[in-house]
Amino acid sequence: MQALQLFEKLEPEFALIDLNPKVAEFACEVIKGLRLSQKRISPKFFYDQKGSELFEKICETEEYYVTRLETALLKKHAAEICRHLDGMTLIELGSGASEKIRILLRQIRELVAYVPVDISKSFLLESAARLQKDFQELSIIPVCADFTLPVDLPALPQFQGQKAAFFPGSTIGNFDPQDATLLLKRIGQMVGVGGHLLIGVDLVKPLGVLEAAYNDSHGVTRDFNLNLLARMNTELDADFDLQGFAHRAFFSEEFNRIEMHLVSLKDQSVTVGESSFEFRKEETIHTECSYKYTRDRFLALARSAGFELKDFWTDPDLYFGEFLLEFRPQASAGLKRSGSESR
Repeated sequence: MQALQLFEKLEPEFALIDLNPKVAEFACEVIKGLRLSQKRISPKFFYDQKGSELFEKICETEEYYVTRLETALLKKHAAEICRHLDGMTLIELGSGASEKIRILLRQIRELVAYVPVDISKSFLLESAARLQKDFQELSIIPVCADFTLPVDLPALPQFQGQKAAFFPGSTIGNFDPQDATLLLKRIGQMVGVGGHLLIGVDLVKPLGVLEAAYNDSHGVTRDFNLNLLARMNTELDADFDLQGFAHRAFFSEEFNRIEMHLVSLKDQSVTVGESSFEFRKEETIHTECSYKYTRDRFLALARSAGFELKDFWTDPDLYFGEFLLEFRPQASAGLKRSGSESR
């Protein structure tokens, strides 16, 4: 079915493009991941309605610095950033509550359309409706899709001109370098040659700051992690005992990343639909990675995907970076051949 056939009218002001991420795909990926020697589930499945709400609460915790730092950077440099985005269609990947985009929307003089892309349909609709109420002249085209896969945008007039993608929150850190490169290439194909990408990246910082951010004192991140089990119980006819698992997050020096796991507190058997899985005490389900980059290391990754740096902003402590990139695959290929990439 073509994307043009998937419109669902919501309000007079906008329509949803529903690319229909399927529960069947959720089940298939969960079962495949639980059969691995190191059990794992993709972090994209955190974001049902409750998971999305819990993540917004994480962003408000004292320990989680990412949202505060990125918001401050966007506010401080909004005028500079928006000069590059005027007259484009702006696509936000993993839009969530669409809060950070408001900073830019207040500064951009002219925007063809704003396109929030999120996997949680109900949360996407609520966020788009709130945004439309506050920006009544703005053309909003919400897209329900899994942005980790190719997103087939329909041949609408709003998608024919120059495009920019907004990818905040250092979500790129959830992907290992190989998958991150693939995702960046897909974003490049989405925005086209000369298109832009504004992306937030969490930078290397002291260990104590990192680990505290994923182990907040109010246990919101713990609840967020455990909600993945609750979602599987509800949607996949699973029987996880939420009291039988615990949240664990730590920094891996070997891979330069935070890892989040769900730890089995006992020997137990769990069913998901018609499939059964055995857990030993202390065995884990790996639910998320969050890679941390230096500025040059991330630029090398971006260039390998065809992007070139246009501008960069960071905070005084160099904890977080906001990169403005342009998709120029031929220029990047030339740099690679000449051996002049940053390292």
